[in-house]
Amino acid sequence: MAHRIAVVVLDQFAPLDLGVPGQVFWTAESPAGEKLYEVVTCSPGRAPVRCSAGYSVLPDHDLDVLDTAGTVVVTGVHGGQVMRDGTIPGELREALRGRPRVMSICTGAYVLAAAGLLDGRRATTHWRDAARFAALFPKVRLDPDVLFIDDGDVLTSAGVAAGLDLCLHVVRRDHGSEVANRAARRCVMPPWREGGQAQYIERHLPPASGNGTAATRAWMLSRLDAPLDLEALAGHAGMSVRTFTRRFREETAMSPARWLTRQRVEHARHLLETTDLGVEEVARRAGFGSAVSLRQHLHAAVGVSPLAYRHTFRRA
Repeated sequence: MAHRIAVVVLDQFAPLDLGVPGQVFWTAESPAGEKLYEVVTCSPGRAPVRCSAGYSVLPDHDLDVLDTAGTVVVTGVHGGQVMRDGTIPGELREALRGRPRVMSICTGAYVLAAAGLLDGRRATTHWRDAARFAALFPKVRLDPDVLFIDDGDVLTSAGVAAGLDLCLHVVRRDHGSEVANRAARRCVMPPWREGGQAQYIERHLPPASGNGTAATRAWMLSRLDAPLDLEALAGHAGMSVRTFTRRFREETAMSPARWLTRQRVEHARHLLETTDLGVEEVARRAGFGSAVSLRQHLHAAVGVSPLAYRHTFRRA
């Protein structure tokens, strides 16, 4: 039976945010071609809602449909009461509480925070609205630099297109990388994006040159199992260590070491999901050297051990 996703849409909703869950989850299929999700849309009182692009939609359901959903997604809004004073109607607040899994896209995090679902939790939202969010909801542990945050039963994404990243992450969490990768290809997007939201924040950067670090990043990806230090990376890029580090941060919003660790974790996850290699061999191929090191880095990234991760995500 398909997992039901209920999308809550409010007045002044962000148009792309409404389309993303329906597209990504509708695209996710089993190897036999069966649809894995059913997506329904609702609004308070099943009232028509208007978006920032100048048109209205009439959802098929009211908030009662949330009682039948395994996952609730709240879309972003461009303004409205919740962004002015951090409050939402009591009917909506009560409807969102106690759900098995709740997600927000972009400024939909304001709605979850106003419902009290993010108190004491890590969360993210669009970088442009982060300062206002932090002022309205000081109990939330806001991280405006990431694309999304998975806090178990509550997940939040950064601005606009980061909703794609979050929805694909949920497909990967529910059904593994192979299903998520097929869905990503159908949506003509990468299965995951490098870096975080920090790389999109408006900053005054020095003029770009043709001597970037992209070629060296590609070289790093081809040598994840080999020792890679800053001197070797800078040498490959034909730069000093200082210049290479500065340009790498400008282009990825991460240090070379952090970026490399992230790629090694992703490669290890792929090997755990798609092969029967032992943990020691996975650690070697991913460049961690030992199972102990892999265990530490994987736990820091996703909160579980390699064997627990394989048990969850490996599909026959």
